[in-house]
Amino acid sequence: MHTPVTIIGAGLGGLTLARVLHIHGIPATVYEAESSPSARMQGGMLDIHDYNGQLALQAAGLMDEFHAIVLEGRQAMRVLDRDGTVLFDKADDGTGGRPEVQRGELRRILLDSLPAGTVRWGHKVASARTLGEGRHEVTFADGGTVATSLLVGADGAWSRIRPLLSTAIPEYTGTSCVETYLFDADTRHPAAAKAVGGGMLIAPAPGREIFAHRESGDTLHTYVGLAKPQDWFAAIDFTDAAAATARIAQEFDGWAPELTALITDGDTAPVLRPLYALPTGHRWDRVPGVTLTGDAAHLAGPNGEGANLAMLDGAELGKALAAHPDDIEAALTEYEQAMFPRSAEFATFEGAEVHGIDSDDDTARALFNTITGKG
Repeated sequence: MHTPVTIIGAGLGGLTLARVLHIHGIPATVYEAESSPSARMQGGMLDIHDYNGQLALQAAGLMDEFHAIVLEGRQAMRVLDRDGTVLFDKADDGTGGRPEVQRGELRRILLDSLPAGTVRWGHKVASARTLGEGRHEVTFADGGTVATSLLVGADGAWSRIRPLLSTAIPEYTGTSCVETYLFDADTRHPAAAKAVGGGMLIAPAPGREIFAHRESGDTLHTYVGLAKPQDWFAAIDFTDAAAATARIAQEFDGWAPELTALITDGDTAPVLRPLYALPTGHRWDRVPGVTLTGDAAHLAGPNGEGANLAMLDGAELGKALAAHPDDIEAALTEYEQAMFPRSAEFATFEGAEVHGIDSDDDTARALFNTITGKG
C-alpha cells in the first residue's frame, strides 16, 4: 500500500482497522474528535461474539489481551415478569460464546496495540469533499485539512464521511433508552442486585422494558426502553434529575419494587438516548477511494451486534487492503460486497416486539419461550 490510510473515528471499528493494517505493515492515521482517550465514558458492557467480534480480535492478534479483560460470570441471564416472577434464569457456565467486557477496556487494548501517534486526538471533522481521481479532502473544525487517496469513515451514526457515498440519514426508531447506574449495588441496593443476578436482567412488556447489566466494581447499569415519540421525551426536563426519574418510573407503575428501584434508586442522573437507524440494507455504489465501517455504514437499533459488526468490518477491510496492496478499488469492492449482506442480516431492533410481544398478556413468558426455543 503506497498511500497511508486515513481513518475518521477512533471507535472500536476504526481502531480494529488500524491495528490489522499495522500488523500487515500498512501505515494508517486515525483522526478522532475527542480530545483524549479519557475525554468521556466509553459506555457499558459488550458481549463479544465468537462468530464476529472475536474473529476480528483474532485478526488483530489480540485474543490474549481480550481474555484478560473478560468479566467472568456475566453471560448469566434472567428474564423477569413485571411482578418480579423469575421466568428464566441461566447461569454462566463459560460455554455461551459471548463473553462480556467493558467497552472502555476493549478500546484500551486496541489503542495500546497501535504505534504512538497513530491516533490524532482533538480532530473534529467539519466536512469532506471529493478532489477527483479517488482522492478526498477532509476539513477539521479548526480549519486544518488532510488529503488522502484512501478515506475510511468510521465516525458513527452522524458520519461526516457518509455524504460522499450516500444521501441516507439516520431516522428515529420510535424507541429511546433512559440510562442510569446503581453503585455498590449488593450493599446499597440489595433487592435490585438480587433481581439482576450475576449478569443481565430483561424485564419486557409492550412498548417498555427494563434491561440491566452487572458491570465491574459491583455496578448495575440500567437501560429503560420506552416506545414513545421524541416529543414525549422533549416534554421531560432531564436537567431536573428527580422529576425526570419520577416521570420515567411512572411508566412502570405497578411493577415489582425491585425492578422499579433500578430506575428510582439510580445514583446518576438519568440520561436520554434516542435510538436511530439507517434504512435496512443501506448500501451505495462504489466511489473510488472511500468507504465506511460500523454505524457509519449500517447503523441499526440495539440488536447486540453493533460493536461486533464494526470490529469485523475493520478487520475484514484491513485484510482486503493487505490482500490487494496495489489495487485499492479491488480491496474496497471485495470488502463492501461482503459487508452489505452481512450487516443487513443483523439490522433488527431487539426489543420486545421482535420476540412476538405485542399484547399485555404473558409478555415476559413470550420472551422466555423465544430464548429457550419453546416459542
